[in-house]
Amino acid sequence: MVIVAGTAADKVVSRLDGLANVRAAAGQDEESARALIAQSHAAYVVHDADPLSGVAAAWTGFFDRTDTPGTLEVAVETTLAGLRRGTVQLPDYYVVLEPESLPATEKHWWLGVLAGISPNRVIPARASAGAVADVLSRLPSGRWWPDPPDEWLRGLGHAVPDQVGVPGSA
Repeated sequence: MVIVAGTAADKVVSRLDGLANVRAAAGQDEESARALIAQSHAAYVVHDADPLSGVAAAWTGFFDRTDTPGTLEVAVETTLAGLRRGTVQLPDYYVVLEPESLPATEKHWWLGVLAGISPNRVIPARASAGAVADVLSRLPSGRWWPDPPDEWLRGLGHAVPDQVGVPGSA
């Protein structure tokens, strides 16, 4: 499963369906995305329903000081409960469209926090179907998300945006 993330994700994903070994659907909710995965025999199921979107929004809100206290913790526990029930599934890869154009804290989420947790699982790309198709043709292998996810998800409040991935940082 590959999640395409970014402002143009739905447009890019909708142009990927029909590629060899790819089943793509834009505008899916998590339940529809799980059904798509279960029904597909394609090598790659690509969609834009990010299972960590609530955590990402809460993390950026926490560090941008736009969310109320406790929002990040609630988002993390909700996600962990979904992972345990099987209603949330971490993707094999994230393809992040135009990360350099994202607000600073959001960019740190993708290229600092998530890439720091599993470096080969977060891949930047231009916001075009051709660029994403190229990424799909050469996805790297590597360490998957640490299991169980409890520790790294619950530790997100200590993953300071400008310090993520810096030696000696928490």
